[in-house]
Amino acid sequence: MSDIFPLPPGSTIGILGGGQLGRMLALAAARLGFDTLILTPEPDSCAARVATSAIVADYDNPDALEAFSQIAAVATFEFENVPARVISQLEALGVEVAPGPLALAVAQDRVDEKGFLNGAGAPTVAFAAIDSAADILAALDTLGAPALLKTRREGYDGKGQTWVESHADAQAAFARIGTAPAILEARANFVRELSVIAARGRDGEVSCYPPGENHHENGILRRTVAPASISDDALLQIETIAARVLTSLDYVGVMGIELFELEDGRLLVNEIAPRVHNSGHWTLDGCEVDQFEQHIRAVAGWPLGVTTPLAHVEMENLLGAEIDAWPALAAEAEARLWHYGKGEARPGRKMGHVNRLRALK
Repeated sequence: MSDIFPLPPGSTIGILGGGQLGRMLALAAARLGFDTLILTPEPDSCAARVATSAIVADYDNPDALEAFSQIAAVATFEFENVPARVISQLEALGVEVAPGPLALAVAQDRVDEKGFLNGAGAPTVAFAAIDSAADILAALDTLGAPALLKTRREGYDGKGQTWVESHADAQAAFARIGTAPAILEARANFVRELSVIAARGRDGEVSCYPPGENHHENGILRRTVAPASISDDALLQIETIAARVLTSLDYVGVMGIELFELEDGRLLVNEIAPRVHNSGHWTLDGCEVDQFEQHIRAVAGWPLGVTTPLAHVEMENLLGAEIDAWPALAAEAEARLWHYGKGEARPGRKMGHVNRLRALK
C-alpha cells in the first residue's frame, strides 16, 4: 500500500464521470471530510453541482488530465466506459486510480469478462464470440435458440442487445446491433435475478452487503428488494463468488455483481460492474454504511465499514416524468427520496429513486 494511505480528511478524491453515481460519491466523500474533483465532458452535470470543483473536458484531454493530476490525490470512476487509456495516462502522471486498469479492461469487453469470470471460478452461461452472422449460426448449434446477442463493448440498460430467435433470424439480429463485434449468450432459465454489492479494501479485506432481488422492465432496473430472502447455501455461493472475483482482480473499491438464480439453486454471474451500482442504492437508507461511503473508504485506504442491514428496503427507480411525483413521495412517511438534480426528464432516463423502508423481521 502506498504511504499516502490512509488518505486524511481534507485530501481531494478525483471522480471521472458526472452522473448520479458521481454525485452520490461526492456527497459521501464530503461527509468524511474529503474534497472532490469531477472530470466530465458535461457542462452542467449533476455530480459537479455537489462536488468541491469540476473540470469540464473530454476524458482524454491531456491538459485536463494534467490539471486533474495536480489536484487529486487519488482517483476513481463512476462508470465503466471511461477509456482505459485515460487510467494509464493518470497513473503516468502519478495519480493512483482505484479500481485499477485490469478491472476496467475486463468489464469493458463482454467476451473478456465472461472468460475472466469462468477462470476465476465464477460460473456464467455458455457463450461465444461473434464477428459475423455466420458466427451466430455456428454458435446457435451449440447454445440453442433463442440466445441473447450483445455488443462486446458499451451498451447498458438494455441497449446494444437483441434476442436471436432462430437460425433464420441471425442476419437480421446482427444488423439490429449494427454488425458490431458481439457476444452470443445461451438463455439462462433463471427463477429470479439477484445482485450483491461487494467491496475490497486496500488491505485485501472483502465485505459483502446482503444480496438484493432485482426486477427489470425493458432492460432497465425497475426495483430492488433487499435483503433478499435466500438460503444459506445461496448466500455462501454469492459471497464465495464475490471474494473470488474481487481477489482475482486485486480490486479496490465497490463492485456490483449481477446473478441468475437457477431452478436447481445454482447461481450464475450475469455481469460485473466495477463501480457503485444501481441495485445497491437501497443501502443509502437501509445499512449502517452505504455503498457510496464504502467505496470512498476503500479508495482512501480506510477500514471498510459495517454492512449490517437496518431495514428491509424496496428501491424503485424514478424514470423520466415519474420524478414529477416528488411531492407525493416526499409525503410518504417511510419513503426516502433521492432526487438526482438532472434537467430534462427524458423517457427512461434515471432521474432519481425512492427507498421505501419497513422493519426487518
